[in-house]
Amino acid sequence: MSNTVKTENYLNNLIEKSYDAQHGYENAAEVVDNVQLKKWFISQAQRRTEYAGALINEMNNVNGEAHLSGSFTGDMHRSWTNLKAALSSNKEETILEECLRGEKATIEEYENVLEHKGELPPTIVSILQAQKDEVQSTVNTVKRLEDIADDLDR
Repeated sequence: MSNTVKTENYLNNLIEKSYDAQHGYENAAEVVDNVQLKKWFISQAQRRTEYAGALINEMNNVNGEAHLSGSFTGDMHRSWTNLKAALSSNKEETILEECLRGEKATIEEYENVLEHKGELPPTIVSILQAQKDEVQSTVNTVKRLEDIADDLDR
């Protein structure tokens, strides 16, 4: 498989993950009652749209064809999250737990792609590393928010 095809596959996986996260955060914003948390979810959805846009730009630079939507798996995860939130006494904490799970999976996806950084153009590697670092920061924030939500439930 050529490096261009590999790059296209790697980027498309991450574009789908970005759209999945965007839709997940938009969904979370609709479900939670806390106004501050709602705003934070909306800002995260916007960031993931920006991630996808940056990756699509890079896809265009390598003459690849970008996937412009999320995945079936992402749709199923959102449905599962909605069901868990509906059945939970603390939907904010439940939503945050699912966000954390999704973000950890996203980091793994970035790490898997970055293991092949020698096959990727340096500009793409730089973008992927920056996005991965930002997702890691989001994981840390979600953990703190989850602790706060848990404390409020007691």
